[in-house]
Amino acid sequence: MTLPVTASAIVALSGAATVAGFVDAIAGGGGLVTVPALMTFVPSTHLALGTNKGQAVFGAISSTVSFWRGKGVDRQRAPLAFLCGCVGAALGALLQLRVRPGPLKPIALALLIAAAALVALRPLLTRGAVPRETSAPGTRLVAIAVAAGFYDGFFGPGTGTLLIIAFVTLHGDTMVRASGNAKIVNLASNLTAFAIFAAKGTIIWSLALPMAACSILGAAAGARVAMKRGDAFVRIAVLAVVCALVIKLAFDLVR
Repeated sequence: MTLPVTASAIVALSGAATVAGFVDAIAGGGGLVTVPALMTFVPSTHLALGTNKGQAVFGAISSTVSFWRGKGVDRQRAPLAFLCGCVGAALGALLQLRVRPGPLKPIALALLIAAAALVALRPLLTRGAVPRETSAPGTRLVAIAVAAGFYDGFFGPGTGTLLIIAFVTLHGDTMVRASGNAKIVNLASNLTAFAIFAAKGTIIWSLALPMAACSILGAAAGARVAMKRGDAFVRIAVLAVVCALVIKLAFDLVR
């Protein structure tokens, strides 16, 4: 979709996309930057969420490629994770398009509160991951990928962070490996939701394209930093994103 936009909006949103791409590649949560920014400049919640997927998909591709080349992804789990992420995202995106614009913001806020609670109540996040055998790892992977894909297709912010925590606590991944594995599901959900929103005309391309270019740059830089700095750095970044999410939610509730 095309919509008249101002130069200041493009500059502001491109800056937000750069930061979001960098943060998302390391710890997830890039949507916590871009979705509120887009809602400031875009008159419709549907258009804001669709445009967010239009730009985010390119950053997801960039960071996934970087982690894949750096061997930061479990390649045996990747095909199943990708497929399940696609299924979940398709269901979430189609449901979002059926919801009237009015209730979307309170639904989005409720989802963010739930995400914040899950993140805040994970004490294992503050300790090193301990690799271990898990029962029915395939079933757990399917459940995680479908649920995360659904949430990402329906709304999105915080998906990467929740995936990292799920892979650390349920699969025993290290923080860096969990960040890489999360990118596979994120890529699947972003591609699927992107295709659906593009087909339905809910992407404002005059905003999505410049944001996408900046998101690619930020994501590539973030992935390199994550693999270079290691688990301790990623753990701190995830906690920082969680804290930012909690602060934003508290502000939204009292505003």
